[in-house]
Amino acid sequence: MKPFETTATRLVAQYLVTFQAPAEDVDRILAYVSKITPLRIGAYDDNAYQSGPGIERYRPLEGAAAGPEIEPRQRPGVVEVAFQIPQDQPLLERVVETIFHIHSYQEPTILVGEILASRSKGLDDSKNPHRWWNTTGDWAKTKAGATS
Repeated sequence: MKPFETTATRLVAQYLVTFQAPAEDVDRILAYVSKITPLRIGAYDDNAYQSGPGIERYRPLEGAAAGPEIEPRQRPGVVEVAFQIPQDQPLLERVVETIFHIHSYQEPTILVGEILASRSKGLDDSKNPHRWWNTTGDWAKTKAGATS
């Protein structure tokens, strides 16, 4: 895919990094990743998406830390996390290596895809009724550094 622009946005080449992990591991993993790269999108950093919990299914084979088992396991509370980074191969390698070493699994699921991601051109849309700052949601009332 080739990067392109519209009136309001640019679509830029990025890597989409996705991993699956127990929900309780996500903050630790992202803390280490954000020491390598700010996960920046426009005027925001620490950008990542975490899905709701699901059930991971697997069966340990010979060579697995748990030893081989006959029946598949089901682990509830596993989430998927995704974030974007620039298409910089050395950066990608450091991020993947970090996730691998910080993850609690012997064989973590880490996926990487090449994508086009939108970046705002910063048009003045201060009066756009669809923007969060013009709505009544709780998050629209949050001030920098404060929580509601």
